[in-house]
Amino acid sequence: MEGTDLKDGSVEPSADVTVPEEPGRSRASVEYDDLEGLSLYEKKCTLINREIDSHGMGRYQWYIWSLCGFGYMLDLLWAQAFGLVLGPLQQELGFGNAESGNISTSFNSGLTAGAFVWGVLVDIIGRQWAFNLTVLVSSAFGIGLGGSNTYNTFLVLTAFVGFGVGGNIPIDTTITLEFIPQNRRFLLALLSIFQPIGVVICSAIAYGFIPTNSCHPDFSQGDALPSCKTHAPPCCSKQDNMGWRYLLYTLGAITLFVFILRTVIFRFKESPKFLVYRGRDDKAVEVLQYIARFNGRESDITLETLEALTEEHNSMGSGEPMLGGGAKQLKTTWIEKVGLEFDRYKMLFSDWQVTRLTILVWLTYIMDYWGFTVAGFYLPKILALKNSSLDLSLKFTYRSYIYIYFPGVVGVMLGAVLYQIPNVGRKWTMVISSGLMGASIFIFSAINDEKSNIGLNVMEYFFQSMFNAVLYGWTPEAFPAPIRGTACGVASFWGRLFGIVSPLIAAHLYGSGGNVDSVLYLAGGVTLGCVVSIALLPNKALGSQSF
Repeated sequence: MEGTDLKDGSVEPSADVTVPEEPGRSRASVEYDDLEGLSLYEKKCTLINREIDSHGMGRYQWYIWSLCGFGYMLDLLWAQAFGLVLGPLQQELGFGNAESGNISTSFNSGLTAGAFVWGVLVDIIGRQWAFNLTVLVSSAFGIGLGGSNTYNTFLVLTAFVGFGVGGNIPIDTTITLEFIPQNRRFLLALLSIFQPIGVVICSAIAYGFIPTNSCHPDFSQGDALPSCKTHAPPCCSKQDNMGWRYLLYTLGAITLFVFILRTVIFRFKESPKFLVYRGRDDKAVEVLQYIARFNGRESDITLETLEALTEEHNSMGSGEPMLGGGAKQLKTTWIEKVGLEFDRYKMLFSDWQVTRLTILVWLTYIMDYWGFTVAGFYLPKILALKNSSLDLSLKFTYRSYIYIYFPGVVGVMLGAVLYQIPNVGRKWTMVISSGLMGASIFIFSAINDEKSNIGLNVMEYFFQSMFNAVLYGWTPEAFPAPIRGTACGVASFWGRLFGIVSPLIAAHLYGSGGNVDSVLYLAGGVTLGCVVSIALLPNKALGSQSF
């Protein structure tokens, strides 16, 4: 377990330890004396880790990493879209500034439900089903979103898109961690490189469609055409305002393509660690052998090895049902299975250190999502307003988004590099990046000129990308596999939940005379709270073993 250990703080011992065989002792006992002090489940996970480590980054691992990266890409691809379509959507459907926050609230409501439901389900139905269903739901409702003709329809479909998208990050980080070698865990942080790529793709598509297919070239101006739903012609009609629809149709098609990649082009196998803690040792070995063949090698782990380990462990214990108990676990009664489930969830609060870790992770997600939800949703509109006051065109503003978000790729890469550096690592990378992210938002509120508007938005997104890359990569490391998806999903749930509240508050501030500075103060101030919560994280939350 990375961060807080399940039993006695033990970490992974060297795989090179060997002892001479003694008469009357099983082969598993002789080879794995260095596993003493671990639970049966932890012993099996250590062997699985060694098997995965022996592969290095094989072909299977790179496919998994890439497909999980596409899930990350979809997360911000869709989140960015709603900020980019807000202006033309508002002009066509005729809702006011005070109602503008409903879109973000609807999307975040879906994300909140998705993060919790998929995060819990991934530990119940398995990684494989959840991995595929999230993108299927997102693509189906995403394509339908472009056909919305009323604001209420748009809000409902937005929530369902959010429900699918909300499971991506907790599921994808969980899967990646369980399939990559321990010495390549910086790739967890590097997964976030797909997020700014998603934002850039979305911004580029919007730049191609919206400025040339909108009712008015400057809908941010006061003299823009009113909605045909509230005014007689001349007004903004659906036929003259198809740009935002083209954007959403295209994003839905991209999401559907990712689903096809995950289900047809590449067949993802269930996680061996999930199978082991569900008692399916035989299936776990089959998956490990399949991965080995896929990578052009032979597997060193057999079912006999796990069974011998189970027998050895049972001979020293009470014989009661336990996680990782193999065939015996499958024969437990429903009451015993319920007991195992409760024991699993209690791991989040097993002692003071784990409880402290869990609560601080929740607080960090709450403040992070609060800050970047407000910033991500309102910064495009605020930037359009500021640029229009400088007589800069809408086309210039949409082109600026590409310049603003592309450096986020570099932010993620820098975060991945700092991830492994001693005396900096996960903790201080997150402290520094969250502080600078909040500071850039405050400065943006005080300055309004062409270069500063772009530069400060670049700075905000650069450090946001760095912070989230490390946070999302580190979170699954901090919790063991039986609750890894749940822990990541619940943390995401709390963040998404407060992501519902924040745009409502921002919409109230923005609707009160269009006070953009108050919106920026809200986003920047809450973001700075991450500095405190990260600084208080227990240092023991950075170990060397991930069960």
